[in-house]
Amino acid sequence: MASKSKKKKRLVIRTVVLLLLVSAVVYTIAFKDKVDVLAVGDMAPDFELTDLDGNKHRLSDYKGEGVFLNFWGTWCGPCKREMPFMESQYKAFEKKGVHILAVNIKGSDLKVEAFRDNYKLTFPIAIDKTESVKEVYNIIPLPTTFLINKEGRIEQIITREMSEDEIKSHMESIQPD
Repeated sequence: MASKSKKKKRLVIRTVVLLLLVSAVVYTIAFKDKVDVLAVGDMAPDFELTDLDGNKHRLSDYKGEGVFLNFWGTWCGPCKREMPFMESQYKAFEKKGVHILAVNIKGSDLKVEAFRDNYKLTFPIAIDKTESVKEVYNIIPLPTTFLINKEGRIEQIITREMSEDEIKSHMESIQPD
């Protein structure tokens, strides 16, 4: 008889624990802070990251100029293919008020520096070590590029690899007057 009561007691405890777990999951899903999805026309959220050379970059520091904000990873094939095109256009547009800021997602300094050196990249590359900027910008696929105009508004969001002609055209579209 004692065995049946122990089994019943265990069943009740397990049921209560399961209900608590299910309740916690439902609560987390239902009441989790919702992240606003950025859209064309929105102000680009400001952030501050440090590049590989130790320079701080705030998006707000680029006000009055265009920003080609590119999120990428060292392991990402499409990112690797578009980087030489970005470098070429960076050199062409740097003096025209259009800047590239490349944000690597959580790579190690060593890997990102090796990548930069291998591709001979000269534009600023910062590492989002905590993924805080990635979360604010709702980055899912890599590469993702935000074209930000001189007022700091998002002109376009590109969530795929681009050709050199596309990169050039996009940089022209955010070039200040």
